[in-house]
Parts: sequence; C-alpha cells; structure tokens
Amino acid sequence: MERPAIVVFGAAVRAGGRPSPALARRIGYAAIAGQNLPEAPILCSGGVGRAGPSEASVIAAGLLGHGLAPERLVLDEASADTLQSVVAAAAFVRARSLSGCVICSDRYHITRIRLLLGALGVASAPGPLRPGRAGASLRHWTRMRLREALATPYDLAIVLARRPALLAAISASASRRP
Repeated sequence: MERPAIVVFGAAVRAGGRPSPALARRIGYAAIAGQNLPEAPILCSGGVGRAGPSEASVIAAGLLGHGLAPERLVLDEASADTLQSVVAAAAFVRARSLSGCVICSDRYHITRIRLLLGALGVASAPGPLRPGRAGASLRHWTRMRLREALATPYDLAIVLARRPALLAAISASASRRP
C-alpha cells in the first residue's frame, strides 16, 4: 500500500487502566508498524469497557510510551466492537484519501477484520505479528478462535445486508472531516 493508515483494534482494559495481555500485544504491534511507516496516521480504536478508560486512550498512551508522535494518533472512542471499529477505520481511510490500512490486532482476529474491510471496499494488510499464539494461553487462544468462528459470518452478514447504508454513512463521515 502506498499511503496506508495504521489501525489498532482495541481489547480489554484492566482495572486501573492497564492493558490486558491482548491489548498490550496490539500496542506492541502498532509501535512496530508506526516505526516502519513513519508517515502513516494511526487510528486507535475502542470505547470504554468494563474497567477504566477507553481502549483507544490506553492504546494512545502505550504508543506515546513507545515514542510515537502524538500528532499521528487519532482516537476512536465510540466503537464498542469489531464491526464498529471496522466502519470507523473505513471512514478514517476515506476521509484522508489513504490507500488502505495496516491492521494491528491478534492473529485470530485479523481474518474477520480484513474480510469486513474488503466488503466495505478498503484494502488492508496485516501488521506485524509475533509467531504462533504470541504468548496467549492455549485456553485464551482457543476461546478467541471459537469466538471468531461465530463472529465472522455474523458480522459479514450484517455488513452485506447493510452495505449500502454503511457505505453512505462512511462517505458522509468522510465528507464532514475538516
């Protein structure tokens, strides 16, 4: 991709605003992507969950801690799930006339994200990943793979059924950007 955005997908925030292991991995992937693509804007996506601040703000704080420039970071604190984050990412890419996005998430999550972005006409590529389960426990990894097996066709059906309305909303959002 010629001019991509980096999009970091949220995960749980622990009490006290600490990133969960999944969120910490995603922040690490985004830090590497940010260093590899120094001109790319970074969308930090994820709303407020059960504990503490928004996932997006925890991602941003982690990236600042890795030395990324604050002016590169844009927070999407409204998205409460993967599908909402994908729509926000599509709007972000379109509003800035970017070529697509580099996805920073866990390996088990990337297939669904790329499928949904593709259905919305946005090119994507996986960001940096650690090999295998990347330190996730077998129990967590298995649970997440099972969740993805159910969530992928569900979210894709929603996107395909609502595609015209979603594309209109993305275009409207992109045209409102100053």
